[in-house]
Amino acid sequence: MAAIRACSLGQVVLLLEKKSSLGNKLLLSGKGRCNLTNTEDLPNFLKRFSKNGDFLRDAFKKFFNQELISFFEDRGLKLKVERQLRVFPQSDRSASILKVLEDELVKLGVQVICRSKVVDVLVTGGQAKGVRLENGQNILGDCVILASGGASYSFTGSDASGINIAKKLGHMVVPLRAGLVALDVKQSYVKKLEGLTLRNIKLKFSDGKREIVSEIGELVFTATGISGPLVITLSGKVIDLKTSDQTVFVDIDLKPALSIQQLDARLLREFKLNSKKSIKNMLKELLPLRLIMVFADAAGIDPLKKCSQVTQKEREKITSLLKGFHLEISGSRPIEEGMVTRGGISLKQIDPRTMESRLVKGLYFCGEMIDVDADTGGFNLQAAFSTGYLAGESAALNDN
Repeated sequence: MAAIRACSLGQVVLLLEKKSSLGNKLLLSGKGRCNLTNTEDLPNFLKRFSKNGDFLRDAFKKFFNQELISFFEDRGLKLKVERQLRVFPQSDRSASILKVLEDELVKLGVQVICRSKVVDVLVTGGQAKGVRLENGQNILGDCVILASGGASYSFTGSDASGINIAKKLGHMVVPLRAGLVALDVKQSYVKKLEGLTLRNIKLKFSDGKREIVSEIGELVFTATGISGPLVITLSGKVIDLKTSDQTVFVDIDLKPALSIQQLDARLLREFKLNSKKSIKNMLKELLPLRLIMVFADAAGIDPLKKCSQVTQKEREKITSLLKGFHLEISGSRPIEEGMVTRGGISLKQIDPRTMESRLVKGLYFCGEMIDVDADTGGFNLQAAFSTGYLAGESAALNDN
């Protein structure tokens, strides 16, 4: 987007790509469908960013969701809006988005050179004057835009190399960590539940003082912990809550539509109606089959015990667990597995009106390499497109 905007304003633009083709990470986005933006209005859009959303106001003022939608539709790509106002190509293929961008590069005459890894930015008198490639070749230019991504999914080329170049030039880097990522738990028995999806549940994360409560939605068990939309969305806040000496727990409310009193009354009724049934068989009415044995074990109740033999204390334990299946968070999956990278080049050293570095004239940053991240739903890609557009325009109009 930066190259397209700069070239559309009459500049000669060279796009350097370290991989053998463009858009490798874009092709993976939205599970291969590319959730390119969201039609939320600006105030609600900004709320979906973890903390630094306001930095993007100028970029969004210049090029926001409706402009992005028009950009693709004007070039013949049909889009659709799905639940939670997420925007996808009608084809359900990320490749459709990439093709529009590549066709536009060709149409404008942007020169693209793949398999060209940039290892340094050439600076003379505080002004960017070009880049050095891994093969030792210097390429000169009036401005340089770094749009090399974060540190997750490094096989796509997003390996923090651009962030490291900025750091060498004196820029502060907010520590990189995983964003939109699965969480690990201490309990080893989750391995038995790997792949199980729980629907219509609610989560509460707590360190004993502070709480993070989810909406009602889905959770998926992994070999080492929990994932799914609810977990992924809240993972950044949970990671911030969990420091090295801070214990964080999650309570999974398996029946959020019922109060603890309503649930207890239902259990009492079920036990009376099914007095000869085992606990294991009775729980089939309330839980997925794969969860029952683990649940009974966590409750400390023999799953073969008859309903008529269950004590009040045992029934209360079952009720309590249904309203709060308790797990201890041990950490998150590594940054390599995060959908986005949190942290990056400090916003204090980037002019939000232009995306230009405050340390090196003629050097611009955009996309995931800057310290901005958001929830799932198209917000991160919009931020990338918007900052890319603004960086491209600013570089093209630079009069340094």
